[in-house]
Amino acid sequence: MITITSKTKEIKEGHQGIATLLAFALLPLSGFATDIYIPSLPTMAGEMQVSSIQVQLTLSIFLISYGISQLFIGSVLDSFGRYKAGLVSLLIFAVASLVIAVTHNIYLIYLMRVIHGLTVGAIVVAKRAYFVDVFTGDKLKHYLSLFSIIWSTGPIVAPFVGGYLQTVFGWESNFYFLAGFALVFAVLELIYSGETLVHFTEFRFRKIVDIYVNMIKTASFTLGIVMLGLAYCMVMVYNMTGPFIIEHHLNLTPVIAGYSSLVLGFAWMVGGFIGKATINKPFFSRLVVNVTLQLVFVILMMISLQFVTNLYSLIFFAFIIHVGAGYTFNNYFTFCLGKFPKNAGIAGGLTGGITYVIVSFLSYGIVNIVPAKDEGNLSYSYLILILLSIIVMFFIFRMNKKDTVSEQL
Repeated sequence: MITITSKTKEIKEGHQGIATLLAFALLPLSGFATDIYIPSLPTMAGEMQVSSIQVQLTLSIFLISYGISQLFIGSVLDSFGRYKAGLVSLLIFAVASLVIAVTHNIYLIYLMRVIHGLTVGAIVVAKRAYFVDVFTGDKLKHYLSLFSIIWSTGPIVAPFVGGYLQTVFGWESNFYFLAGFALVFAVLELIYSGETLVHFTEFRFRKIVDIYVNMIKTASFTLGIVMLGLAYCMVMVYNMTGPFIIEHHLNLTPVIAGYSSLVLGFAWMVGGFIGKATINKPFFSRLVVNVTLQLVFVILMMISLQFVTNLYSLIFFAFIIHVGAGYTFNNYFTFCLGKFPKNAGIAGGLTGGITYVIVSFLSYGIVNIVPAKDEGNLSYSYLILILLSIIVMFFIFRMNKKDTVSEQL
């Protein structure tokens, strides 16, 4: 039985449970918006006669605009409410998806991907804030720990669906699917959902800037966001390079690329479940163990290339590394979103925004330095990200030790 506080009185009577399910169902939209057309990247490059880097840029543009959107949308949602902004964003997202489906102009697609990022940012931040509006205490902590698990259904389901849509109907069908998805959920939101925000924050620029500054100055919060960016970047680097490795280097089909992404999406979910299961274990020590295991397996991956290089070895090592990434993301996402409950929209937006800005620039930079060539290059990309994670963990360790000494004094 779902308990809804008086803050959700505008949700239609008897529909609170459905409204909560809709909120969960929309959390993976950012994953759907990127992963559904991953198996189609090589085909899109060929049909539009553009380079692999140009078509990979559609992912980076989405991530940048999605990240920037979340940086400011939280304050808007805290001041003007969640419901109408989310509903309008779903409709605009659907229109942008239809435009992409009917055009073969890469620059128009870039523009529509900017719109995708801005609207998905509003939708996802609004739905994250929904749970902080409605729930408190252990129930809120429970739901927040489910976020990365629910989100991972996007990377699991989307490439699998996209691989088949690509094979049967062509790459455009992926975006027709996204348009239909958004329209269906807009109708469901209109029928069942409603506003959950009661205490509207006055939209005063100076006050909002002070809230942002206070959050960013909280070192544990900021470093947590950096760890989120590094964890998700491991997934995004594979998303940008994996289809080219599988379809060009290994000469396999888009369907196989879709299945491979599905398996790695499941790895992310497994990491989330392990994170939820160990949520009461010492925070720092469990994350040190996790990043150490990632380092060990990426080294084994690089050594194995001297003896075997095929789809199975690629997916095996990537699976283990993605489990670790999902584990890191689950732990830090729960931590960051629960850090500032009085400004849930801003905290959620800032967390997601900075994370995706980090991911967009870092992933695009890595695929330019280490191109989508083979499993070896992918292992180098993983190694770079894991070493950066270790450096951040070192600073977290020093900070944790300093805080412990201060408390003892």
